[in-house]
Amino acid sequence: MEALPSKLLERVVDEFSKLPGVGKQTALRFALYLLKQNRSDAAMLPSVIEQMLDGIKFCKHCHCISDNDVCEICASPKRQKDVVCVVENIQGVMAVENTAQFSGVYHVLGGVISPIDGIGINDLNIASLVERVEKEEVKEVILALPTTMEGDTTNFYINKQLQRFPVSVSTLARGVAIGDNLEYADEITLGRSILNRVPFDSIYRKR
Repeated sequence: MEALPSKLLERVVDEFSKLPGVGKQTALRFALYLLKQNRSDAAMLPSVIEQMLDGIKFCKHCHCISDNDVCEICASPKRQKDVVCVVENIQGVMAVENTAQFSGVYHVLGGVISPIDGIGINDLNIASLVERVEKEEVKEVILALPTTMEGDTTNFYINKQLQRFPVSVSTLARGVAIGDNLEYADEITLGRSILNRVPFDSIYRKR
């Protein structure tokens, strides 16, 4: 992209371009759009971002983002508290919720085991998952992690940690393509994968 006529504009473009999937040209369009707005409207963006950074919380039960100490899903009396769906991140919760095929609760790991990226067991919310299974009346844990090498490694580790408890461990049916993240799977495929989930050991024993 050619040099911009303003250093101030260039700084804003640089910041926007740090967002995932946003290139320099798109960042420039964002910045120029803000310049066309009246000052009060343009000022709303940094204001709501600051409010989000200051006010957002993580649910003390499932680690999903929330406006309160306990998220709406965990607090809902309509959810099955004895069925826990384990996902990699917040996008995983949103993807499963969009299928309208799951009535249990979630546990957000905050990533998957990936030594290359410096992410180890202690960097994830695995210990709190084991504690939930140990102290709460959890009947089933559904492993809904990415179908990648890192996701499988994390699945194996969690399954091993849960073997000492009387809990059923299942995983998504392989309607989700190998290598896919949940957020990229269409709602129908993901919904069927949840409904047709299978015991963890049965699918991984075949490999």
